[in-house]
Parts: sequence; structure tokens; C-alpha cells
Amino acid sequence: MSSLVQSVDWLAIAPPTVTAVVGLVVLVADLFLTEARKPLLGWIAVGGLAAAALMLLPLLDADRSTFCLVGDTEVCSYTADRFTLVIQLLVLGGALLCALLSVTALKDSGKRLPEGEYWFLFLSSAAGAALLPASRDLATLVVALEVASLPAFALVGLRHGDRRSSEAALKFFLSSVTATAVSLLGISFVYAATGTLHLTRVAERIQDVDGQLATLAQTGVVLTLVGFAFKTAAVPFHFWVPDTYVGAPLPIAAYLSVIGKAVGFSGLILVTVVALPSYADAWAPALAVLAALTMTVGNVGALRQQSTRAYSAVRLLAWSSVGQAGYLLVPIAAAGYSDDPEKSVGSTLAYALMYGAVNLGAFAVAALVGRAHRLNRVADYRGLYAASPLTALLMGFFLLCLAGLPPGVIGLFAKVTVFAAAVDAGLGWLAVVMAVNVVIALVYYLRWTALLFRAPEGEAAAHRLPAPLTAALALTGVLGIALSGAPQLVLRFTETGLF
Repeated sequence: MSSLVQSVDWLAIAPPTVTAVVGLVVLVADLFLTEARKPLLGWIAVGGLAAAALMLLPLLDADRSTFCLVGDTEVCSYTADRFTLVIQLLVLGGALLCALLSVTALKDSGKRLPEGEYWFLFLSSAAGAALLPASRDLATLVVALEVASLPAFALVGLRHGDRRSSEAALKFFLSSVTATAVSLLGISFVYAATGTLHLTRVAERIQDVDGQLATLAQTGVVLTLVGFAFKTAAVPFHFWVPDTYVGAPLPIAAYLSVIGKAVGFSGLILVTVVALPSYADAWAPALAVLAALTMTVGNVGALRQQSTRAYSAVRLLAWSSVGQAGYLLVPIAAAGYSDDPEKSVGSTLAYALMYGAVNLGAFAVAALVGRAHRLNRVADYRGLYAASPLTALLMGFFLLCLAGLPPGVIGLFAKVTVFAAAVDAGLGWLAVVMAVNVVIALVYYLRWTALLFRAPEGEAAAHRLPAPLTAALALTGVLGIALSGAPQLVLRFTETGLF
């Protein structure tokens, strides 16, 4: 008689497990530390995220799976392949940078942000985000998605006595709960039609669904995709983004802009490319239209931001992130038309790595300027070069990377790979829409960049750089410059044996 007890590959599940365990350590330590020693929790969290990221190294040359079916070891719930490792690198590296921003933000908050709760929620969300790309069944996928999302609601509204923060959390909560409900309904329909939750078996069985269940399966596919479109902030499900980013503590806005997107897009890739390739003729055109709408609405929204409006810098970055989500959708749509979907998905991952590094760098500069200018307007960045030359140069570099202009070579390279994915898949019209949007984006990115080097109005405000902020800026700057020097490494890393 075969044993029903499964062996667990602890090395494969180490990255999310270490993150979750450190979260529990922080929660318990918070009970015993005095108020004066609470900042120690932040450094425990930073160390834990660094350790979790280092656990990816032993997995680089392996393709490991665990929690497999007893009768079929090829069908597993958790797989640490190249796709998983790339997303986990983005999630854990991005969370580490956001944690460095958070150390300074918590110190400046004047006890309005409770440190123990903040770090526990932050690490819990990061653990869920790291679990999601490894999920290979729909149940694990949904659980990981909610573990990543639920703590994020609380983090957005955690600031005591701040009405904007509470309203932002409510808007984020309602939109995300709606997305989850729609996704769960769709997944339940898919399960009813196929009798399985494992992605590879769904892919096999959904092609041969009985005629009576075909409509149920089709409805399930549509509802599942709509739910994930909410999570990726694709238009028209983007309405929560600007207000949520403005109301959230700035490190959490940065976290949502990168890790939140990584969660949504990795889930979308797993559902479409892995579980539902036979429905590519339905989801590929839909994602192509969503990509065109998302990049256009996002870039036009960013273009319309007034530099003197309160929190306009964060709002502009929020609308910019919506536009960037449109670019990220292009290769996923192209995968439905392509003979080599892994190459198309590799383009999305390459773009996500570039976007993650430079967008977190831009948020780090926004966190620095926000310490001196509470309203954090774009106009507050005028003359930044006179006050802090290196910071201004880094911000200019990050903005040029997002725009896709030299010397931000990695940004140009990433946009070219996405553009090529659309052209190779025969989506010429989408490539044209993308080209138009890149030109629109140039206007607001270059306008902001020019403002950094203009003469300041009055005396230039000095910006004191705390050590954690300095570390975040240095890491993002070095990463952006290194990738601009050798951009081919990114695509080579993201396209080899993804699934």
C-alpha cells in the first residue's frame, strides 16, 4: 500500500517560508520590546527579507517541485522553476527596498504607524507574494493572492488619525474584494467543468469539456480573467490606484506599484499561458485591447497632472504605473498568438525587472523630497540638483529609464523587447498604439526631469539623507546603471526554460 504522507522539499519552499517565519518572529518580539527598541523590528525584517532572497541562490540550477499528487509526481501544487525564481527575485528584492524606505518612514511618522503591526503585515504580504508564482493549482493560487492582498489593505489604512489613509484603504479593499469574488466564481466554474484544480490538468481537460458544460467553462474563463484584470489595475479596473497611492504611506505605495503588480501579472500568466492555452483565441484579443486601453488611459492621466497640485508627484507615479501595466500586458497578449509563448512571457518578466528597479528608485527619491515637502508636489522637485546633485542625477536617470531614453538603456531595451513581442505575434496595431503612448510618456517624464535642473525658487532646501534611504537609493541606482551596461543579461535570464 502506497503512503499518503508527502515529503516536503524544504529548500524549494524556503523563500516564502523564511519570510513568513520572520514575520511571526517580529510579531512575537513586538510583545517584549520597549518603545525605544521598536526600531529593531525593522532591521529584523530587512535581515529576514535579505535571507529569503539569498535562499534563491541554491535553486538557480534546479527545477524542483513539491506537494505533488501521490499517484502522479508530475502534477504538483508548488514548483520552483525559472519563472518562479524571477518573480520571487522581483518580489523579495522589491520588498527589501521597500523595507529600507519603511525604516525611515516609521521613524518620521511620530508613532502614528505602529511598528510591530506594520512589519508583521508587511512580511505576511511579501510571503504571499513570493508564494504566488510557485503556485501550480488554482486553490494555492487564490490563497497566495489573498495572503498577499489582505495585509496590504491594512497597511494602506494603518496610519492613525489620517482620513485620506482610511478612504484609500476602503477604496482598495472594495475593489480588491470584488476582484477576488469574481475570480473565485470563475475558478469554481472551471473546477466544475474540469474536475481538477491543478493548472496542467485544467489545460488538458478544458479542451474536451462535455457540450453541456462548455458554456460553464467559457464563463469561468471570462470571470477568472476579469478578476485578475482588477488585480493588475488594468483599465477599466484601475480607478482605485491614484487615491490609494496618495493615501498610503509612501513605502506601501512603492510596494503596491511593484510587488502588487508582480502578484497580479504572475497570476495572470499562470492562468492564461499555463492553464488556459486552448482558450488563447478568447483571452489574447481581450488582453490586447486591455493593454491598449491601460497604457493610453495611464499615460494621459499622468500627462494631465498639475505640478502645483498637492501630492502630484505620487499621483503622477501612480498614473505612470497604470501606463506601465499596459506595456506589461502586451507580451502576455502576444503569447496567445505566438508559437513560442515562453519567449513572449520572458519579455514581460524582463520589463517587470527593469520597471521594478527604477520605479522603486523614483519612489525612494519621492520619499526623500517628501521629508522636506509634506505635500510632495512635482513643483517641489524644482532645483533639486542645486540642493542634492547626486539625488537629482539619480532621479533624472530613473525617469529616463521609465521613458526609455538613453542613458537609461535598460528602459529602452525593455520597451524594444515588448515592442518586438507584439510585432512577432502579428499585433502591429498594438505596437503602433504602444509607440504613440511612449511619445506621450516622454512629455511628462522629460518635463519632470527638466524641472530637477532648473534654478530653484528661493533658497534650495537641504535634503538630509538617512542611512536606510541612502542604501535604497544606492541599490536602485547601481542596479539600474549595471543593467543599462549589460541589458542582454536580463532577457537571457528571463527566457530560458520558464515553465
